[in-house]
Parts: sequence; C-alpha cells; structure tokens
Amino acid sequence: MTSRELEEYRALRATIRERGTARILIAVAGFALWAALTLTTATLTGLPVATLLPLLFLAVVFEGVFALHTGVERIGRYLQVFHEDPSQPSWEHTAMAFGSRFPGRSSDPLFAPYFWMAILVNFAPAVSAGPVRVEWTVVGAIHVLAAARIVWARRQAARQRDLDLERFRSLRANR
Repeated sequence: MTSRELEEYRALRATIRERGTARILIAVAGFALWAALTLTTATLTGLPVATLLPLLFLAVVFEGVFALHTGVERIGRYLQVFHEDPSQPSWEHTAMAFGSRFPGRSSDPLFAPYFWMAILVNFAPAVSAGPVRVEWTVVGAIHVLAAARIVWARRQAARQRDLDLERFRSLRANR
C-alpha cells in the first residue's frame, strides 16, 4: 500500500467512525427534539393537522440517519474493493460476511422500530382532537406514508451492500 493509499484508507475509516457516531447522536437528539415539538403542538393547538409539523421534523431526522448510514456503507464497500486484499480478509470483508451469515443479529442501524413507534405516538394528538373524516383521512394518510418511507428505506439499505460491492468491483475492473 502506498503512502497515499494508506492516508486515504485512514481518512475513510475515520469518516466511517465519525459518521457512525453522528448517526446515533442525530437519532437521539432528533427523538428528544421531536418529543418536545410534539408536546408543544399537542398543548398549544387542538387541530389534528398540527401533528404534521412534528411528523415533518421526525421525517427529516430519519432522512439524516438514513443518509449517514448509506454513506458509511458505501465507504465500507469502497474500502473493501480498493483497499483490502481478498486473499486476506480484513474488517470490511469480515463485517459483510458476518452480516450475510448471521442476519438479524445486530441492532437496526436506521432505528426503524423507534421511528415507527414515534409516528404512532405522533398520531395520538390527532386522534384526541376529535378529527372529522377528512382530517382522519389526510393526517392518517400522511402518517402512513411516513411509515412506508421507512419500510422502503430499510429494503433499500438491506440491498445496498451487495449492490455497492458489485458496482465498485465493476469500476475496479474497468480501470
């Protein structure tokens, strides 16, 4: 490994570490701020539509967590293809093999169950506000769409490692 390659490797591993930490901090801070926003809107207004503001905030927090996770995974596959020797598996090869061989043995990197619970809790003030049919329909549908987005993102994240690995191998082969 050249000194430039070693420097790139170290910088990218540091990026993975920093983004992994940032993902957790954003999720925790985001849930705390969402809870405060939800309580505030539930206290100050009785309109079911008011639940959409905290829901929007929650969706933005999820997208931040998702983007950080996606970026970290992509960097990992880059390191796996361009910096690790396949005959001597290192961290990225081993991590990917572990995930493939033992699926479901780790926590959810997207915090999806917690986001789903938060979406459900977020809808509670709308229910207690005595909504009319159109409010049930519109506010409920938007909450369902937010939950569906998380389902879609989880599916995308589950396929990402293999797709990125294939793409980086293709790029390397065409160098």
